[in-house]
Amino acid sequence: MMAKTDSKTSGKTKKSSLEQVLNEQVANLNVLYVKIHNYHWYVKGENFFTLHVKFEELYNEVTEKMDAVAERLLTIKGSPAATMKEYLEIATIQEATGKEDPRTMVQNLIEDFATLSESFQEGIELADKEGDEATSDLLTGFKGELEKHMWMLRSYLG
Repeated sequence: MMAKTDSKTSGKTKKSSLEQVLNEQVANLNVLYVKIHNYHWYVKGENFFTLHVKFEELYNEVTEKMDAVAERLLTIKGSPAATMKEYLEIATIQEATGKEDPRTMVQNLIEDFATLSESFQEGIELADKEGDEATSDLLTGFKGELEKHMWMLRSYLG
């Protein structure tokens, strides 16, 4: 990911702080939660039963990850975003349009999981630099789980 600027550094460019990266993850996970619910409710076609169940599994997992990241942020004295307005301002993942066909839904989730995986990697590196093993460990586990989901979703698409 590209370095971000911190407006609190009086005009100087600064790499993303761990708190900024974790907040982006909280926002992305919340947007993704809503997006996967959209897919769960609106998927149609011959793979309805398979995808309907899979999307429910994924949004339940996403909400657990979101809560864990937000609580970790609080633990390290950060302030997680907690409103839809903040999520939409911070998130790098886009909302669902409501017009996606099942294949596009799955492809979008692969791309969103890749975005999250990159953000988790950035968080791992920042946490390691700060000696924050607990955050690094949390994000490492999440990154591995996302990689497995991406593999499975790619396999589903053939």
